Amino acid sequence: MLKIVTIIGARPQIIKAAALSRAIKNSFSKEITEIIVHTGQHYDANMSQIFFDELGIPAPDYNLNVGSGSHGKQTAIMLTGIEEILLKEKPDAIVLYGDTNSTLAGGIAASKIHVPVVHIEAGLRSFSKAMPEEVNRIICDHVSTLLFSPTKTGYENLIREGFNKDATEPYSADNPKIYHCGDVMYDNSLYFSAVSENKTNILQKLKLEQNEFILATIHRNNNTDEPDRLNALFKSLQDISVKHNLVVVLPLHPRTAKLLETNLDKELYSNIQSNTKFRIIEPASFLEMIALEKNCRLVMTDSGGVQKEAFYFEKPCVILRPETEWVELEECGAAIVTDADEKRIKDAFEKLISKTDLKFPKLYGDGKAAEFICGELVRHLGTKD
Repeated sequence: MLKIVTIIGARPQIIKAAALSRAIKNSFSKEITEIIVHTGQHYDANMSQIFFDELGIPAPDYNLNVGSGSHGKQTAIMLTGIEEILLKEKPDAIVLYGDTNSTLAGGIAASKIHVPVVHIEAGLRSFSKAMPEEVNRIICDHVSTLLFSPTKTGYENLIREGFNKDATEPYSADNPKIYHCGDVMYDNSLYFSAVSENKTNILQKLKLEQNEFILATIHRNNNTDEPDRLNALFKSLQDISVKHNLVVVLPLHPRTAKLLETNLDKELYSNIQSNTKFRIIEPASFLEMIALEKNCRLVMTDSGGVQKEAFYFEKPCVILRPETEWVELEECGAAIVTDADEKRIKDAFEKLISKTDLKFPKLYGDGKAAEFICGELVRHLGTKD
């Protein structure tokens, strides 16, 4: 029986883990035992616990309850906790997702005590090391034994960084195996799309009409913590709402909520509050987000995951960041990167809202990436009696 420790901490990782846990339960229950460690990086109940309940993810076997803090403090506490768990559980591998501090801590802890690292979402690059996530993902990739890239671009990035696409067994951190396998988030979006229709009434609750509203999310700390950027983003949303008579739905991330009153211009904040078409709501659950993404007219976001989910449901997307690791979205014309630049945001909105020939090619696999990953773990990492 192959024993893996899965590390999750941030909301997107909890969702991604659902795909692997589901594949293990449905197809690999006799071959894989999964130990789930929740670092507690996202500690708000609306941002974490509801996802376990809603998506049917097994309850964590361990919770480090790290909470918020500086990068160094947060990572250090996780590093200590994860190492202790690995020494106790003695797994065949650790499974890490994405590019958070939880990912970084897991990669460092495991590599130091020679536990093979499996990185899901390997090879993604924004080519900006000013982003903490870029540093996290690069370090994690370079201590990993099996690397699963969701895109061809990510796979090619790994080859350019020196990974050998023709590596042969035995695989190790010094001789890793790389894959282009499709995206576990696409697996989830397909699976939970139908579920969301029966398990959420958010459209009715907010009195939303299909294709008659914009879905927006803002949470990255360089957007929320810098008043000039936050004001540019919210003024753009407000002006677009007024000009086009469109509802803007913005599920408010806890970080953004804390900084809205202090960092937003008072007059702008007042105008937004009096705009009946600007709907600031509590953080949405995953199923609620799927319902909103499926039924909106356009998405405006600084989230990496929401960019892709918009694409899955064939919705154009304005990316409120200076760059994106999902470069293929912009290359095929379905998304435009604008940064927190008011003119660029409005221009991108006008361009995307008026296009009738947008293309959404199948870039992210066949919806069975998690099953493929499980099969490769069993095949290459061996078993313990």
